Amino acid sequence: MKKSFTTKLSKTPLRIFTGLSSFQMLAMFRRGLFYTYLSLYMKEFLNLSVFETTLYATLPMIMSIIFQNFVWGPISDKSQKRRTLIVFGEILAGTGTLIVWVFHFFLTNLHLAGYVIIIGLSFVEMFWSMSNIGWSALISDLYPTKKRSKIMGQLTGLGGLGRIFGIFIGGLLYDVGFGFRNGPLFFVASFVMIISTIPMLLFSPEGGITLKEHEDINVIELSNNNNQKGIFVFIIFIISLAFINFGRNSIAIPYSQYLSLDTGFNVDSIMLSFIANSRSVATLIIGFTLGALSKRIGHSIALIFGTSIGIVALIITATTSHLPIIFIGSFLIGAAEVIIYASSYVIASVLIPARMRGKLFAVYNTTFFLSWGLAGTLISGPIIDILLREGTSAVFAYQIGFFIAAIICLIGLLIFISLEISIKIQKSKSLK
Repeated sequence: MKKSFTTKLSKTPLRIFTGLSSFQMLAMFRRGLFYTYLSLYMKEFLNLSVFETTLYATLPMIMSIIFQNFVWGPISDKSQKRRTLIVFGEILAGTGTLIVWVFHFFLTNLHLAGYVIIIGLSFVEMFWSMSNIGWSALISDLYPTKKRSKIMGQLTGLGGLGRIFGIFIGGLLYDVGFGFRNGPLFFVASFVMIISTIPMLLFSPEGGITLKEHEDINVIELSNNNNQKGIFVFIIFIISLAFINFGRNSIAIPYSQYLSLDTGFNVDSIMLSFIANSRSVATLIIGFTLGALSKRIGHSIALIFGTSIGIVALIITATTSHLPIIFIGSFLIGAAEVIIYASSYVIASVLIPARMRGKLFAVYNTTFFLSWGLAGTLISGPIIDILLREGTSAVFAYQIGFFIAAIICLIGLLIFISLEISIKIQKSKSLK
């Protein structure tokens, strides 16, 4: 008799989904409200360079992956307390966000205040990463493989709805930087983080897995049930995903700066909110149809399709001078995001053994979290700053950043396609 792991469930599927979706909507509301405008505040109000503005994402994300991989991931696997990590992570992060505002507000040196935000958010992320790893493991605990794509799509879609409201309200509160400086954006973001724990406590189970003495075969499709091959496939998959995410996320921070350039589109915060929300609309629409799409074409093909859309979105954003095309590009960026996230999550969840969900989902999360900041710091930020110092136009400097992002994304896509081809060849050989 083999030992295996099964999920601990105590609540009805509807109650569980209510808790998860409510939390996701509030989380994306807060992210849209806060991060859509933070790089603008730091560049235009606090006078940081493009490279320096990327640090508010890079340093916190480094702290996030360190603590996910070496602290919270192992604790999650040992304790199997997923919901507890989420609740404590959100409460501590919400409290820390208020403290960051206080320290930055009382500094009269605005440039130094920017670095207080960067360092402060890095400390906040140490605890916020508890929530990130708990969430990733919890979804796989609660839902079988065949339902994960549908559930992730629906949760991401509802998250897009929350993000729409967050971006719109953030645009109203921004007021050319004073929404951050005087605190409203910090206050609302902190409040939402704390109250987002309520639906988790009311409707979601703790999650985790329990050991039972029975046969429960966990089929790892891509690795052909071979552990060594499975680890190798997982590593190559993570490498390809790192390139894909580093490419598309390298423009995450400069994107709003590019649209706000006086010599370019020169959009204000309200128009920026409309553009950003076209991305959220795509997340909402695609999220609810993704389950059927992935089931029909397969998760691997869905990932290839989503990455291809992302590359096209980057190219058309870099080449157009027409604002309506920017809206189309933003919509495609949102479509690519939800497809890549949901399909890659399912692939990773199949490859990761149940007993190691905390540790290996931390590795998976690294490709997303680190790319959001480090890609901008190492790739787009320096490229744009160097071109600006060389005397090129600001618009051209940012456009080159978009093109480089598309190339990096393409490299990741080619690695994944090569992995898929090699797996199919091995399978065909084993059948002979």
